[in-house]
Amino acid sequence: MFRSDFKTVLLLGAVLGLVGGLLFGFSGRDQTAVVVWTMGVVPVLVSLAVEILRSLRRGDVGLDIVAALSMTAALVFGETLAAAVIAVMYAGGTFLESFAEGRARREMRDLLSRVPRTAMRYMDGELEEVPLEDIKPDDLLLIRQGDVVPVDGQIATETAFVDASALTGESLPVRLSRGASAMSGSTNAGEPFDLLATHRARESTYAGIVRLVEAAQRSKAPMARMADRWSLGFLAVTLLIAGAAWGATGDPIRAVAVLVVATPCPLILAVPVALVAGVSRAAHFGILIKGARPLEAMARVHTLILDKTGTLTDGRPRIVSIRCHNGFGENDVLRLAASLDQASKHPVAQAVVLAAKARGLDLFVPTEVSEIPGEGVRGRVDGRSVTLGGEGFVSRHLGRHPEASSDEMAGSVLVAVSIDRQLAGHLVMADPLRQGTNALLDRLRQNGLSRILLATGDRFDVASKVTEGLRLDGIHADLTPDQKVLLVLTERQNSPVMMVGDGVNDAPALAAANVGVAMGARGAAASSEAAGVVLLVDRIDRLGTGIEIAKGSHRIALQSVVAGIGLSVAGMVAAAFGYLSPVQGAILQEVIDVAVILNALRALRIAPQDTAPTVPTIPLRE
Repeated sequence: MFRSDFKTVLLLGAVLGLVGGLLFGFSGRDQTAVVVWTMGVVPVLVSLAVEILRSLRRGDVGLDIVAALSMTAALVFGETLAAAVIAVMYAGGTFLESFAEGRARREMRDLLSRVPRTAMRYMDGELEEVPLEDIKPDDLLLIRQGDVVPVDGQIATETAFVDASALTGESLPVRLSRGASAMSGSTNAGEPFDLLATHRARESTYAGIVRLVEAAQRSKAPMARMADRWSLGFLAVTLLIAGAAWGATGDPIRAVAVLVVATPCPLILAVPVALVAGVSRAAHFGILIKGARPLEAMARVHTLILDKTGTLTDGRPRIVSIRCHNGFGENDVLRLAASLDQASKHPVAQAVVLAAKARGLDLFVPTEVSEIPGEGVRGRVDGRSVTLGGEGFVSRHLGRHPEASSDEMAGSVLVAVSIDRQLAGHLVMADPLRQGTNALLDRLRQNGLSRILLATGDRFDVASKVTEGLRLDGIHADLTPDQKVLLVLTERQNSPVMMVGDGVNDAPALAAANVGVAMGARGAAASSEAAGVVLLVDRIDRLGTGIEIAKGSHRIALQSVVAGIGLSVAGMVAAAFGYLSPVQGAILQEVIDVAVILNALRALRIAPQDTAPTVPTIPLRE
């Protein structure tokens, strides 16, 4: 924040210096005008010198050297107006770049926003709320419905129902029995349960993932800015022409004029303007790009690594088919099941209710409801006895052995429904691919992505079944967060990599990639913090839109640079032959600036390829 404010003050000082000097000059107070122009230039020049020293320590030779040389030469040889104009242009360019980056990288403490700060601990027969760091192994904790598990531990009640999708990639909640391990960062999707802590918070799964993110961000070398990649050649050409003009004529003013014309405003201004415009255009489509660097990186990627749950899939169970038995119809089975499920908070139950509402079915008010967490629910609906839940639960209610479901799809869940003690049907719940995924992958390949991989923490059989028919170059399943990071780093050795994910387990890989893209609409806070790009709408097709905008902005910036540098070189040659004074060179440079900025602003009108809207999905919670 301080850096952004400093650049704002620097720009205001340069503008006030230029305008104030012009006012004094027009009123005939030339000496005062020189002093005011100098006062506006010196802070910019000092700031520039500091940036140059920092760059040289890193081994970088950037555009700052040309700007510093032109301002210094103009001041030394009395061309203070030209120096003031250059100062305004340079300060304006750095301000725009800072504005584009915005709050690209907040402090890593924000990453922990999803982690609970306190937990409910049993102490002397009572519950007390204690800070997370006070929890010790063997402490007994109460995990309420909807709570995030604060530390790794073991289930201390008969059963628990947890959603570990943010950690493992398994899209459907799982039932855990007494003694089973529960990972920190998973969510209680059922009734309250007790947890026996086995680790301290700093030693738990989620804390380990946070450390992975921090390490990945520290180790990632930033991609060079487009402007920096042009700087060394432009600097050499500038010094050659300026030195030749001075050496051939013995007139230092000609060298000053060359340096003034050579001030790399097309690079300093055109690149950030085009990229800021691209960032703004992307935001119009619900794509938050955290600055110019992620936009440039997005335009240059060739390898895409995709998470499965919540990225290629909705990350929420929905009914994919209804199997009816004993003469019952689909709508009858769904209506009665959904009516009873209105009394349950189970995620699958809520999906059943919303599926019935989506069909326009009128639901009844259930009575005499009893629910066994993690097993099923029974009650009366419209005068009929209804039971639904797992195959074993319903079969025991009917007094028979559960039937094997050999045709069950990998990764799916069967919800059995009995009506009046007859098996009425099965609701097949699954987390299928988002509609239009194949078209999206084709679109991405058309936009230059040559390698597309799947990386998931889910089982290989589930991943391969769900992605069957997709044109993927590889499937990597059963991955832990550190294995995802290793995959990203391996692929980065061959080409720039984009990683797309939404879970806590994706955050380290998002940080390690050249550009990370988070599904921010429903994803974990950790992934949104670690990523350089966040999709604010729950539509994977926005990934293609973002890449098209990034490539378009990058192309427009490049066009502006080539045109601007070409015009600048022509002006430098004219100045070398004495056709332009330093002030005239500064004015010419302003004309060039206006031209390249107007061209750069075309990025605001980039029209990405239209995509079909994503089919609405059934959310777990309203």
